[in-house]
Amino acid sequence: PILMKKMDVPPPPPSGTDVDEETRIAVADLITMNRKLRRAVKEREAERSSMRGETEKLKKELANVSEFSQQQAEDILVLQERLKAAEQISKMTKQSLGSMDNLDGEHAPPHQNFSSSKGKRKIHHPLPSELHLVDPGAGTIRRGQMTRQTSMATNDVLDTIPIIPIDALAQKFVDLYKDPTSSIDYMTSSQFAEDIIRLCGAAKEIFEAESRCLHMESPVYVFGDTHGNLEDLHFFSDNLWRLGMNLCAGKFLFLGDYVDRGMSSLEVVTYLIALKTLYPDKIFMLRGNHETRDVNGWEEHYGDRSFIAQCKNRFGEQMGEEVWEELNCVFDRLPLAGVIDRDIFCIHGGVPRPLPGTPPDASRLDMIQQIPAVSGINPPYDHEEEHLRQMASECIWSDPAGEDQEESGELGDDGYGDSPRGGGTICFGNKSLDDFLKLHNLSYVMRAHEAHAHGVSLSKKARCFTVFSTSKDHNQGSAAICGCILVDFERMEVITRSPAYRNQYVHRRDSLSVRSLPASEFEAREKVGLITELDESDEEYDDGEYDDEEYDDEMVGQN
Repeated sequence: PILMKKMDVPPPPPSGTDVDEETRIAVADLITMNRKLRRAVKEREAERSSMRGETEKLKKELANVSEFSQQQAEDILVLQERLKAAEQISKMTKQSLGSMDNLDGEHAPPHQNFSSSKGKRKIHHPLPSELHLVDPGAGTIRRGQMTRQTSMATNDVLDTIPIIPIDALAQKFVDLYKDPTSSIDYMTSSQFAEDIIRLCGAAKEIFEAESRCLHMESPVYVFGDTHGNLEDLHFFSDNLWRLGMNLCAGKFLFLGDYVDRGMSSLEVVTYLIALKTLYPDKIFMLRGNHETRDVNGWEEHYGDRSFIAQCKNRFGEQMGEEVWEELNCVFDRLPLAGVIDRDIFCIHGGVPRPLPGTPPDASRLDMIQQIPAVSGINPPYDHEEEHLRQMASECIWSDPAGEDQEESGELGDDGYGDSPRGGGTICFGNKSLDDFLKLHNLSYVMRAHEAHAHGVSLSKKARCFTVFSTSKDHNQGSAAICGCILVDFERMEVITRSPAYRNQYVHRRDSLSVRSLPASEFEAREKVGLITELDESDEEYDDGEYDDEEYDDEMVGQN
C-alpha cells in the first residue's frame, strides 16, 4: 500500500493582500498533486479489493477440487472392496466346483461322457448355465452363456469400473498402422496432414516435460535406427507388442533416426508418436541426427527419400512443409540420452566430451540435463548456448573409433578424435569410454547411428553395443536383418528378424502380390511407401557415412 500523510492546504490570503504569482502557482500545483495522489490511492485500494476477491474465488475452487479428489479416492476404495468381494465369490465358486468334481469322480452319474481320444471325462452341468441380463432402460433381456467372467457378481463389478478415456486421435494413427492398405486415400489427404499437426501439438508437451537424460528400470526393449522402414517395424510389433504396448511387461526405448531413406517415414514416426501419446510411461524416444532440420531437410542429398521430400510429395509444397516443420518441432523436444538400471548408458551417437572448463570428475549426465528442453541443434535456436549445443551435437553424431584409429595414435590424450564422417564430428576410443563408464559407475553403452547387416554388433572390448533396427536402404545387401536388444535385469537378449518373416502390407515392386493391382491403386500404394524398389536399389545409398567434401562443417555445427 502507498503510505502518505495528509497534506495541509494553506488558506487563501485575505482580500486586499498582494500574493506573489509564483506562490499562487506553487499552491495550485500542490493541490493538483494532492488530488492525483488521492485518486491513485483509491485505484490501488480498488485493485487490492479485486485481488482479495480473486483470492477468495481461488480458495473456493481449491476446496472444491480437494473435495472432488477426496470423493474420487472414496469411490476407488469402494471399487476395491467390490473387487475383493467378487474375487472371494469367484474363489468360493471354484472350491465348490472342485468339491463337485471330486464327488463325481467317486460316483460317476450315468449322463457323463468320456473322451476316448484324450482319456478325460467331459462333465455336463446338470442345469443350463445361462446368464440373463436385464437392460432397465430398454426393458429387454439379454441371454448368454454363464462363465466365470460373466457371473452376476463379476458383471456388477465390471459395470462400476470407469472406462479410461484415451486420445482418440492417437488411437486412430495406431489403427491406421495396423492395416495401412485400408486407408490409402486418407493417408494422402489433407485431413491426414491436419491430424498429424494436431497429434504434434499433444506430443510436444509430453516430450518437453521429460528429462534430457531419462532414467528407467528394466525390462526394456532397445531399438536402433528405423529410418521409415514400415516392414521391419511391423516385424517388431507383430512379435513384441502384438496385443498392444500397454499389455507388455517391459518398456520400449527407441534411439532415434525415425525418418529419411525409407519411404514410410511419415507412417513410422507418427505411429511411434501416437504410441507415446497413448502410453507416455511405456515408450520412450531419443533424438538422432536425422531428427534435425539440416539433415531431414537435405533434399539435395537424399532426393525423394528425404523426409521433407516425402512430406511435400504427399501433401503438396505448402502443406508438406508445414507438416515437416511441426514434426521437427516435436523432434526439438526429444530427450538425448537414457540410463537403464543405473548400469547401461543409451544414446543415439555416442559418448560426448565434457563441457569446457569443468572438473574431470563432473558428471556428464548432469551436463546433458542442462541442455534446453527445446533445442534445434542443427541449426540452433537463438537461446541455445554454444557449449551445450556442442554437447547435444556430439550426443547424436559421434561414433566409436575404429581399430586402425586406436593403433595409429590418431586419437588425443583424452581418447577422442576426428570421425571419418567428416564435418567436424568426433569419435570416442577405448580410453574415453573407460573414463566415462568408470566416472558414472556404468558397465555398457548402447547406441545406434551405424548400419550393421546383423542388426546388432559389439565393439570396444564388448562394452559398446550398436543396434540397428532396419534392414533396408543402407547398402547392407539383401541378406541384412534388423535387430533389437531386450535388457532384462542382469540378462541381455538379442532379437533379430527371421528371414522367414513375411509381412502382408509392404511389398517389392516385382512381388506377385501386387502385379494384379490396378494401375491407380499400385501408384497410390507406391506413394505411401507400401510398394518398394527392388533389392538392387539398396546399393544406391551409402552406409551412413559422409565424405568431407559432401558434408561441410557448417551442417553439423562443429568447430
